[in-house]
Amino acid sequence: MRRVYLDNNATTPVLPEVLEAMRPYFGEHFGNASSIHHHGQETRAAVERARESVAALLGCRASEVVFTSGGTEADNLAVFGLARSGDHVITSTIEHHAVLNACKHLAKYRGTTGCEVTYIPVDGRGLVDPADVKRAIRPNTKLITIMLANNETGVVQPVAEIGKIAAEADVYFHTDAVQAAGKIPIDVNKIGCDLLTISGHKIHGPQGVGALYVRKGTLLEPMLYGGSHERSRRAGTENVPGIVGLGKAAELAISGFERGDDRKMAAARDHLERELLEIEATGLNGEGAPRVPNTTNIYFDSIDGEALVIALDLKGLAVSTGAACSSGAIEPSHVLTAMGLRPDRAKASIRFSLGKQNTPEDIDFALALVPETVGRLRELSPVWLKSAVSH
Repeated sequence: MRRVYLDNNATTPVLPEVLEAMRPYFGEHFGNASSIHHHGQETRAAVERARESVAALLGCRASEVVFTSGGTEADNLAVFGLARSGDHVITSTIEHHAVLNACKHLAKYRGTTGCEVTYIPVDGRGLVDPADVKRAIRPNTKLITIMLANNETGVVQPVAEIGKIAAEADVYFHTDAVQAAGKIPIDVNKIGCDLLTISGHKIHGPQGVGALYVRKGTLLEPMLYGGSHERSRRAGTENVPGIVGLGKAAELAISGFERGDDRKMAAARDHLERELLEIEATGLNGEGAPRVPNTTNIYFDSIDGEALVIALDLKGLAVSTGAACSSGAIEPSHVLTAMGLRPDRAKASIRFSLGKQNTPEDIDFALALVPETVGRLRELSPVWLKSAVSH
């Protein structure tokens, strides 16, 4: 059976060039990067080359890149590394759970009095209003954390405006750029952030590695205690193969922008989107907002999204109802409900996310399957049949 993968916001396949770059560090180049002998210095050099590559992707100094085990750890380090008991934190209602649950923990358990957390709402397009962020700032506000691109809808937030607001108020600003890196150009200075998160497996690198940009001068309390790795910001022996893979993926992302891969991906996504929206009783979640070029989130009224995902998978097409870390959840997407979608419509929404490996033939494959499958599921839906009778 032919299989087409359009769930690249969950994870991406490791590109062959990335795998080849990593391969020697599983075997002959095995040294601990903290050792001072030849074997250690060999791997240390590889780690630092990767750090330079990640810095080039983000527009920062190499010394400002901290390697982590992934996006969740980097988000947690940004939140817990800055917020203290009695501080105030501002975030949004559509953040990834790596931020939302960290903030929830701050409010409930951190310290003796906990932290206050303000959750900024979004409009029907899924956009945060920077004016709401500005109004939420208090004298004890320590951190603003607003994502760059949403993992479910692909909507890009006005982070540069928020960065200016944070700087004027002398408040730290963190942005989760896990779903933006490699899809749109990133420049931490243009954004004005103090911290920024990326993850390897979202940019065709390996799973289990990520990075946190930490602006020079930002005083960050570590979460892990041990050795002085990563300039005493993240203790633990470095995952050298993963870091090398992340560095190579960052290089390929930069060269992809130079080739115009993002424009080609946007054209393929737009073609898929236009055709799917021709299906009766569908709509685009995030319509009218700027989005990363690979993502579309569409609702198909009167069907169950998970049933559609399973039916498509049986025919060889992989898509999702939203965040992979929330799959199987009984409740509808917190992102879509925050945008004002009814619970039934939120549960009827499907995310299609493209990757570098996808071809025009993959899009055609999806377009041959989705309308037919939606139609078949609607024929079995009492809600759809009742709606058809009433009209």
